[in-house]
Amino acid sequence: MNYKFLIDTFFVALSGVPVALLVTIVSLLIAIPLAFSLALTRIYRVPFIQRLTQLYVSFVRGTPIIIQIFIVYSSVPLLLTALFKKYHINVDVYNIHPIWYAFIVFSFSTTAVLIEVFRSALSTVSKGQLEAAHSVGLTTFQAYRRIIIPQALVVALPNICTATINLIKATSLGYAMSLQEITLKAKVAANVGYNYVEAYLDIFIVYLILCSVVEYGFKLYEKHLRKYKLANA
Repeated sequence: MNYKFLIDTFFVALSGVPVALLVTIVSLLIAIPLAFSLALTRIYRVPFIQRLTQLYVSFVRGTPIIIQIFIVYSSVPLLLTALFKKYHINVDVYNIHPIWYAFIVFSFSTTAVLIEVFRSALSTVSKGQLEAAHSVGLTTFQAYRRIIIPQALVVALPNICTATINLIKATSLGYAMSLQEITLKAKVAANVGYNYVEAYLDIFIVYLILCSVVEYGFKLYEKHLRKYKLANA
């Protein structure tokens, strides 16, 4: 075991944390509103869109994320090249930064997960509360914002936490798109002296620390929400 390399590469892997967090945050910002909207289409059984959403969730659940990465990373450039040629747009598709592909893949995958999270959480709130809100003059939007979403969020938060942690861990597959995140940085450092055991140990430690901090943050927020719920009960 090369302890000097282990220590040095730990900080190399740590330098990839901002990229992993950026991909995680952007993917969640895209996925959360989209997943919530699609969850409503399933709850209210919107024709066609409901069925399409079910197929989408089944597809994502039934395919490994690494395969989704390969499909997007190989097919999107081909589609963009054909599109740009058709409209005479002078853009080199193959110089697009891989982080944009990461945003697409991880948003696509996380949305499917959160659809089921929001659907199950919203189902725990009694429909009578929406009817009661309408009876006192609140619109559906106001009822969801003030009454339904705060209650559903308490139920959904543990699963959102799990989805977020899984998303952070999934960013380690960004190396397949040449994304300079934690895993790729550590593996490149290991290539020189073939110190892969030390590099993988560093990756393990960095992700363990990162996921533990995120989980702790979610637990604090969950306690805050529960206090708010009790205070307004």
